[in-house]
Amino acid sequence: MRSGTKRASTRGSLLLLTCLAAVGLAIALSACASAPATPAWLTRQTGPPSVLSSPVRVAHTSLGTVGYRIVGSGPPLVMIMGYPATMEDWDPRFVDALARHYRVVIFDNAGIGATQRLPGPLTIDAMARQTGALIDTLRLSRPDVLGWSMGGMIAQALAVLDPSQVGRLVLCATFPGTGRDVVPSATVKALTRLEPRHVEAVLFPANQARAYNAYAAAISGYPPTAGPSAAVRAAQRRAVTQWWTGKDPAGRKTAAISVPTLIADGTADWVDPVANARALAGLIPGARLVLYPDAAHAFLFQDGTQFAGAVESFLKA
Repeated sequence: MRSGTKRASTRGSLLLLTCLAAVGLAIALSACASAPATPAWLTRQTGPPSVLSSPVRVAHTSLGTVGYRIVGSGPPLVMIMGYPATMEDWDPRFVDALARHYRVVIFDNAGIGATQRLPGPLTIDAMARQTGALIDTLRLSRPDVLGWSMGGMIAQALAVLDPSQVGRLVLCATFPGTGRDVVPSATVKALTRLEPRHVEAVLFPANQARAYNAYAAAISGYPPTAGPSAAVRAAQRRAVTQWWTGKDPAGRKTAAISVPTLIADGTADWVDPVANARALAGLIPGARLVLYPDAAHAFLFQDGTQFAGAVESFLKA
């Protein structure tokens, strides 16, 4: 991270909150708004794909504007970020690895960056519907969907609410919504109380300092971005709590998910214990479970090359 800068403080805070579940103003308007016959995601790119050089676009959906980036070529893959980080918290090495074979779409959740806030109390289901509206606007035609932490909750809700919008589902370090989740007291406290200096311990095991430093250096390549407001963080916190306690309508129907599903986590994830991954695998018919030893909540960045390969193999099956 960029020490001594406001960005470092903001990024560290956002990364921490991402573990729970957890845009620049120079925005190019999406072609899908001005030229419906040529969606922005169809725009060809030259040279090796890199999300770091991909501009922020704005999609004008039925549920408001959504800020997003798109990189790579091939079948569409939509990636949903966690609580309450920005799309610039995706490890660009991981995104770029997937972009070699997929048209990867990353975006900001409701109320962050160029993405419009949603009316009424924010819920996981509401964020899933806004994700679906983005998929419709970009005409992605049943994309594969990958969600991390809270993003995995949103991905589950999307698969429940509208299975026709999801090809295959990848759930990373996330929770079921049945109300029987294993939620350590330390995880609840981390919603608001942990400080940026604790980020490394939350995301990576104690013996993986090198992996954390590489991740921090990688995301520092994004342009500086503004983080979510306190109001957005509080709204997402309530939505996550509702999911944990089994009060989210879609969360209670996880067992109804019918699309092929890959579930993955690190065995050292204390924020979201492996028991939750096992529970999800038991709930979703035919789900495949993959666990990474000596990895924690950010296993998908610590073991990014290996996991990207596992995702590609699963999506091609």
